[in-house]
Amino acid sequence: MSRPERQSTPSDFYNEEEAEKYTRNSRITKIQRELTERCLELIHLDDETLGPQFVLDLGCGSGLSGEVLTEHNHLWTGIDISDPMLQVALGKDTEGELVQGDLGQGFNVQPGFFDACISVSALQWLSYNDKKAHDPWKRLNRFFESLHKALKLGGKAAIQFYPEDEDQIEQISNAAIKNGFSGGLFVDYPNSSSAKKYYLVISNVCEGKLKGKVL
Repeated sequence: MSRPERQSTPSDFYNEEEAEKYTRNSRITKIQRELTERCLELIHLDDETLGPQFVLDLGCGSGLSGEVLTEHNHLWTGIDISDPMLQVALGKDTEGELVQGDLGQGFNVQPGFFDACISVSALQWLSYNDKKAHDPWKRLNRFFESLHKALKLGGKAAIQFYPEDEDQIEQISNAAIKNGFSGGLFVDYPNSSSAKKYYLVISNVCEGKLKGKVL
């Protein structure tokens, strides 16, 4: 089956029908929750003694990850390109602030405001030239430049994504480095072709080596 990223742009792919189907699918909901919990674990936002944190959810979709953030008592802002997905989130009375925007064009939020960032199953969309005006390298750089500005000094991000090949992993990693991030690539279930999951875990300050493939 062809990857969704090769079929359409995210704004076109996640139309009203797909947005409703995505959110009602119990299997997808379960996977999304597991991926979000793993992101929180990797940057220690699952620590109940930490207290509420301001978290940026990039590619927030219909708010499935946001529900997990709310359960952990974190305050969050979600950004997504798909209006139908955001409308589903609004219909669920989600507790986060929702913003529509193309992550590949960068995003304007209050500089240095967020303690952390998570992103689930969204970053790989920026690696595709799905429109004539889309240059993957430029779009990835705008993404990481905006993220660096959005985080407080010492802020961390856990970004789960589905790379198509090693070239995409290298391009994404290089864009993060170019924009001042340090960190590493974590791979869960590395020996399983179906269960393998990639997480880019980064910080806007150099904190030494992290476990995994170091950037």
